[in-house]
Amino acid sequence: MYFFRKKDPNRPDNFNLRVMHWINRISIIVFLVGVIWKLIDILILRK
Repeated sequence: MYFFRKKDPNRPDNFNLRVMHWINRISIIVFLVGVIWKLIDILILRK
């Protein structure tokens, strides 16, 4: 499987790829915070 492969030492380190992964992580975190906030808003704050 892809997830369990060792890192290839011959593969060059690509800065753009690392930045893209960080932007994806941040966007997923912001999306989850928004979903959690909307659930809190609907379930708790609207009474």
